[in-house]
Amino acid sequence: MDFGTIFGILSATGLIVYACMFGADLGTFIQTFVDLSSVCIVFLGSIATVFIMYPLHHLKGILKVLLKCFFYTPINSADIVTQIVRLSEKARRESILALEKARVPYPFMNRGIQLIADGTEQILLRNILDIDMSLMQQRHWRGQDVFKSLGTYAPAFGMIGTLIGLVQMLRQMDDPATIGPAMAVALLTTLYGSLMANVIFLPLAKKLEERSKEEYQSMELMREGILAIQKGEHPAVIKEKLYSFLPKASRGSPGIS
Repeated sequence: MDFGTIFGILSATGLIVYACMFGADLGTFIQTFVDLSSVCIVFLGSIATVFIMYPLHHLKGILKVLLKCFFYTPINSADIVTQIVRLSEKARRESILALEKARVPYPFMNRGIQLIADGTEQILLRNILDIDMSLMQQRHWRGQDVFKSLGTYAPAFGMIGTLIGLVQMLRQMDDPATIGPAMAVALLTTLYGSLMANVIFLPLAKKLEERSKEEYQSMELMREGILAIQKGEHPAVIKEKLYSFLPKASRGSPGIS
């Protein structure tokens, strides 16, 4: 579980609630800042716009994409290097064909190793791996784009809700006592739109973008290792080459021999 995402959302929300409650009790806070119709206008309106923008089959997996922001296992680049070096040693000690039965806990690496064992030419192998990486990026971009769109349209629906509230307020100008409360409710939708965009939707889109970059970098590491194995490079040379992908703090990891 990614506690950073949870901590960030709860902290930002808590600070805003604290600021709203400053000098007031819970009842006053709820009466002043909680309005269900405003929430519906902003949240449901943004969701409806997303359904207009994207094909339905693109949105079916959006919940799974969202869960990646909260449940995610960091990629161990040092372990990837270790796996590649061991495979290169096996290929050098036995043969390339011996890799046919090799299994590693990374589907992308498994695919590349099996292509090597099948005798795939180097240019074709690189093209296949590059296509896999490109398609992965495109899938991730679609998920990110959905949340960026929600972050774009939430403030817009907040403004729409405010305009609706202002129209209703102006129709009741004959009663001055209702103007202040009506204006407060009208402004709540703008507040909600801004909060949803800047505390939830846009930060989650950025989190997904960082996850995608990390996964793409790990696939680059695997690709270079796979191609090096196919070329028959010495395991020590492969290890040193792949070191360049790792942060300095990870290069001395005891998991790399």
